[in-house]
Amino acid sequence: MALIPDDFIQDLLNRVDIVDVIERYVPLKKAGQNYMACCPFHKEKSPSFTVSQTKQFYHCFGCGVHGSALTFVMEHQALSFPEAVRQLAESVGMSVPVSDKPMTAEQKKAPGIYDVLKIAFDFYRAQLKTAPAAIDYFKRRGVTGKTAAKFGLGYAPGGDDWQPLKAVYPDYDWNVLLAEAGLVIDKEESKRRYDRFRERVMFPIINQRGQVIGFGGRVMGQGEPKYLNSPETPVFTKGRELYGLPQARTAIRDHNRVLVAEGYMDVVMLHQHGVEYAVASLGTACTPEHVRKLLKLADEVVFGFDGDKAGIKAAWRALENSLPEVKDGKELKFLFLPAEHDPDSYVQAFGREQFELLISETALPLSQYLLKELAGQVDLTMEEGRARLVHIARPYLDELTQAPILKLMLGKRLAEMCQLSSAEFASLQVASAPPKVLEAQSSWAVEPALSDWQAPQQWQQTKPARRESFARSGGYQRGKGKGWKMEEPRPRLKPAGRHDPVLRVLQLVLFRPSILVGQETLELSWSTDGLAGVARAVLAIARQSADLQGTELLERCRELPAYPSLIQILTESRALFEKFDEEELQVEIANSLLAATQNLSLGSTLSRKEELDILSASRGLTDEESQEYLALLLRH
Repeated sequence: MALIPDDFIQDLLNRVDIVDVIERYVPLKKAGQNYMACCPFHKEKSPSFTVSQTKQFYHCFGCGVHGSALTFVMEHQALSFPEAVRQLAESVGMSVPVSDKPMTAEQKKAPGIYDVLKIAFDFYRAQLKTAPAAIDYFKRRGVTGKTAAKFGLGYAPGGDDWQPLKAVYPDYDWNVLLAEAGLVIDKEESKRRYDRFRERVMFPIINQRGQVIGFGGRVMGQGEPKYLNSPETPVFTKGRELYGLPQARTAIRDHNRVLVAEGYMDVVMLHQHGVEYAVASLGTACTPEHVRKLLKLADEVVFGFDGDKAGIKAAWRALENSLPEVKDGKELKFLFLPAEHDPDSYVQAFGREQFELLISETALPLSQYLLKELAGQVDLTMEEGRARLVHIARPYLDELTQAPILKLMLGKRLAEMCQLSSAEFASLQVASAPPKVLEAQSSWAVEPALSDWQAPQQWQQTKPARRESFARSGGYQRGKGKGWKMEEPRPRLKPAGRHDPVLRVLQLVLFRPSILVGQETLELSWSTDGLAGVARAVLAIARQSADLQGTELLERCRELPAYPSLIQILTESRALFEKFDEEELQVEIANSLLAATQNLSLGSTLSRKEELDILSASRGLTDEESQEYLALLLRH
């Protein structure tokens, strides 16, 4: 994927009218100079979502979301930055250019992989029409022709032919993209290749732009593995994609609910019977990335699992991965089907109304499910058991970094269960708080380039409490010795709104300069003064070489006036990010770049008082900002 020039993005925003863009999704009503509506990002009865046509800016005074037409499309449609730019450009007849910056090897591969996957998609669909066994399988499962067409179902032939795809790829034997797309397997010892999918009904996996990025194949009778998915490729990552999301998007928005099932057929049959807001994870547990994406689309996320041991284990994994992503005002629920059913069989047996009634009557909210499962591991009639519950529950509550209200209510409920007052429970939390391992304050040199930037007062990173691994049957797992077997979770970042996103970008880039590969050069629109100017200079140096280490980048920044402060930031960044994997870092840098760009552009379109109004609604004001706001009020 090539880079989109910044001047094109500015030209695009100049050509579109934010009112026209938002009205495609939300009905707006004129209110003075602005437009009003009920916020599409959270439930509300009275409108608090305002759109300024003169400033080309939207803001919700209820939940604090704000941004431009481009930001709205990204958030409302859960699209990446490049995808949102292309969609917005197409709406006004603009063609998205690309910069002349060389693409990475991975970026060069992507378009070719999309092409070969589309050819395979057409081949598998065509094969289904002439495969009686596959047609009979789908009929026995209750799939109609209309549903098969909606999901692009197909069939991969097999038998004695190990290379059916050779019929549509003349260069089958040497086309490297076939292997990179996961369509064939190369046998090293024999130097031969064969189709990955053979004698299976096929479920194409489609991304938000309608492109085929992978496949899932299911055997029609006996055989292992029952389901076979495409491997990870440059265009397909299981931890990010959800099966059926493009087909479910409209229903998710209409119902403000999304149901996450476990299998392809669950999604297909739920849609066929009217539960069209269903999606499925792709052979993996629901990841934090999945949860973030789903919470952007709906206020209610329901995880639907089979009632067997595998389903219960998957539900607990989903809960653990959801805790850091939960926000106040959002609902996560856990639905367990009767032991003899999965969503596919249940909806066929009882229909949509009964299935949705099952959700409303039996799905457990995250808070109830969490406390119910943890309480089941102790004896609440004994003081030791109640003490044990407090001990094992606290790490889970600590992960609710973006839901302070829910965390408070869970703490009160936990205190009641353990026969403690709220004050006693709070005192226990303070008494057992882990010691600070990092407490630092940036000591920036006072110089013209930085004089207009105020460093954060203080931030700290504490070592997370060790969280014990959960086993549904048999309680908490014991190790080889007498102690409990523990697993230490990866530390979670604090909510982005509590950090200066420009500083966060600096921390990330100094920690891992190569993280910028593939990221848009959004910093070119930033100011050249203050912290933003320092960040621009550092990012410019980092982008010159993709293989720099943090210390090497720091050495190349030696001539910058802020060099002493950059040393401290690099030290702090190691403590913050050393346990994060590459995927988490990529998500954080993309979000931070965008947030920094939005924050820096805010001051050019709003007065300082208006900016502080929005900051107050979205994240609250610091002491310095509060004093500044009071001074502005008195001045007027």
